[in-house]
Amino acid sequence: MNSSEQKLYADVLIIGSGISGLSAAIEAAERGLNIILINKEKDFFESNTYYAQGGIVSLGDNDNPEFLYNDIMEAGDGISDPKAVRLFVELGPRLVKEFLINKIGVPFCRSEEGEFKYTQEGSHSRRRILYVHDVTGKAIEEKLIEHLERYKNIKILNSHTAIDLLTLPHHSKNPLAIYNEPECIGAYVLDNLTEKVVTVFSQYTILATGGLGRIYLHTTNPKCANGDGFAMTARTNARLINMEYIQFHPTSLYHRDSEGFLISEALRGEGAKLKTRDGKTFMENYSELKDLAPRDEICRAIYEEMIKRGDNYVLLDLASYAKFDVKKRFPNIYKYCLDLGIDITKMPIPVVPAAHYSCGGINVDLWGRTSLKNLYAVGEVSATGLHGANRLASTSLLEGLIWGIRAAQHISENFENKKSYRESEIPSWIFPEKEEEVDPALIHQDWISIKSTMWNYVGIIRTTKRLERARADLEYLKHRIEDFYKRAHLSPLIIELRNGIQVALLVTYAALKNRVSRGAHYISS
Repeated sequence: MNSSEQKLYADVLIIGSGISGLSAAIEAAERGLNIILINKEKDFFESNTYYAQGGIVSLGDNDNPEFLYNDIMEAGDGISDPKAVRLFVELGPRLVKEFLINKIGVPFCRSEEGEFKYTQEGSHSRRRILYVHDVTGKAIEEKLIEHLERYKNIKILNSHTAIDLLTLPHHSKNPLAIYNEPECIGAYVLDNLTEKVVTVFSQYTILATGGLGRIYLHTTNPKCANGDGFAMTARTNARLINMEYIQFHPTSLYHRDSEGFLISEALRGEGAKLKTRDGKTFMENYSELKDLAPRDEICRAIYEEMIKRGDNYVLLDLASYAKFDVKKRFPNIYKYCLDLGIDITKMPIPVVPAAHYSCGGINVDLWGRTSLKNLYAVGEVSATGLHGANRLASTSLLEGLIWGIRAAQHISENFENKKSYRESEIPSWIFPEKEEEVDPALIHQDWISIKSTMWNYVGIIRTTKRLERARADLEYLKHRIEDFYKRAHLSPLIIELRNGIQVALLVTYAALKNRVSRGAHYISS
């Protein structure tokens, strides 16, 4: 029987390296706190942020916070938290200027006169979105990491996978711990390279683990987005809300040699139109806003058109409407499509909807605090109340920035360097006596079952029968996976699979419980 021996200590443990985790790390480090920042991928850049194309919300010309407030509330379909939205519209544009532009130097596109350029996306009443061509997230991520490297009090651990949050009283050997308030004291973390488990003790923990799109067959999310943070938090019994509201992006590239490549909503903001395969526009039949309707409406419209016509995709036509240099405005999309034989300056792009963003998640307050003491959550894994039932385009990067910074501020201003436990009461990680090797083929097949079930039964249009079938199939699969997890050789593959099945069930249970169609949750019967 092996046990982990390595222990690490931090004032703040941050799990995740997108805009929310990195901004939290920078803010906390500037305030003198010692940080451990972990990322399960070998490449530190790998995150949902890195792949964000469209842009980040600010305030454009002839714009004000009230206009933005109204657009967010309307997109959220009646259940966005007014307090969170008000904080977002008042603080957000200022942080874009002070933090992203002045402090870390994100090179947002400007005119020849030096003025910022703004684009428009679905459900926005004005052009107010700052962008760096079609690689906005990449540009922000690169500048954040460049700035992060200045701080000696940030310890970065790549290729480290969080296994479970370390919580009291659950992980305490002291029976009297049951009488104390539950709290998070760090995490068990797998070193992917050495296969040893590190026990990280921290005064505070910030989850910035991103989304869950990879539990669906079609998604725009990178491979790392399989819902780890949601699952780890659910196992602590902290509160999660609005998990049924999964936003599908209307336009991911449909091509046999491409997996979930996002075609930015900014294309429609710049005039592109959706068409059937025979070249007919159709959004005018579904919404007064036509091609700039909210994402859930466009997804359902595309779904209906595909079902009606028996097609596997629709077309997004930019070539017929662009009055600008497409190669310069969308260089990444242009090159990616051209490499697959699609010249977007001359022909329409075949697209399908794909799982894109979780509007719900770990319930947090205006400072990012969860219902579990000393645990914070920021970015997509959190549910601040901003997005309600449907996220307004290009608000997520700014939400991650705002709550990442505020979580670090709150921790710093309320920091207590004291422990409610003895370290000897917390066991090191215990491995199974006889470990079973993990067969990648079996892991792959289980993932196919999860993804197909979620896509077919818990997807764009849901029914009670489909959801009940999903629940039954997923619960059976969960039993098998949990049983194997207890005996398996510990690896990122089995950790992610365990998290994936748990998150799939969280979404399914929430969708079954809510019989009211609203925003991204559409249940037809």
